[in-house]
Amino acid sequence: MNDFTGRTIVVTGANSGIGLAAAKAFARGGARVVLVGRDQTRLDDALALVSSLSPNPAAAPAAFRADFAILDEVRKLAAALNDAYPSIDVLANNAGGSFARRTTTVDGFELTIQVNHLAPFLLTNLLRARLAGGRIINTASDAHSVGRLDPANLNYAGRFRTFPVYGASKQANILFAAELARRWPEINAYSYHPGVVRTRFGRESIVVSTFYKVMPGLRTPTEGADTMVWLAGTALTELEDGGYYVDRRRRSPSAAAADPAKADALWSASEAAVGL
Repeated sequence: MNDFTGRTIVVTGANSGIGLAAAKAFARGGARVVLVGRDQTRLDDALALVSSLSPNPAAAPAAFRADFAILDEVRKLAAALNDAYPSIDVLANNAGGSFARRTTTVDGFELTIQVNHLAPFLLTNLLRARLAGGRIINTASDAHSVGRLDPANLNYAGRFRTFPVYGASKQANILFAAELARRWPEINAYSYHPGVVRTRFGRESIVVSTFYKVMPGLRTPTEGADTMVWLAGTALTELEDGGYYVDRRRRSPSAAAADPAKADALWSASEAAVGL
């Protein structure tokens, strides 16, 4: 399962945490790992670490910087990846965040929905030709169950509350994977819950960041990345296309995250939002 020799795997949010842990596992398995991150210094450090773990000199890792809060940077990233790789075997849409207050991006969207959903939606669509025969894995969360996602109003009108807004974006990740599986038969797609992982998540909020630093019993990034790595390597016959997974097992998400009509509406709204 963990032999990724000859495969090209793109991991977004690979600077640290779950993304970096997954990148390390893929590199050890012989994959050509492509790291995507926002912070250049942290990205350089991650690339050096992943490079030291790769047993295959012919599959040297590479890194690309992009800020998902700026859709033009996502477009430039997609163009660079299309130029660099004739095929991509796995796209791990892992980049994301939770934010303490409402922020509007330069593209006019609420920051959480753009970074967690619209940016990966755009990137995935722009890489479709390279992903034929491959897999897409969205890092979602069981927090999706508290989200109230309205495809007609992706900017989450009303009072801004961090966790419900984050939950709505994670609901979008699950719906996106399910709808992708329905629309693109040449590509397999999955979403998964990594568990509550001790990472830099929520660092913009003192309360949230403190929780992730001191709360006992949280998973390590390696534990959080386990299902992602498993989904990337397990035989397709053992997986359900479009499925939502928790600890390597297929699970039913909330009713709102399993609604085909909502998934279709989200896809159309997302296309319009990013200009596809």
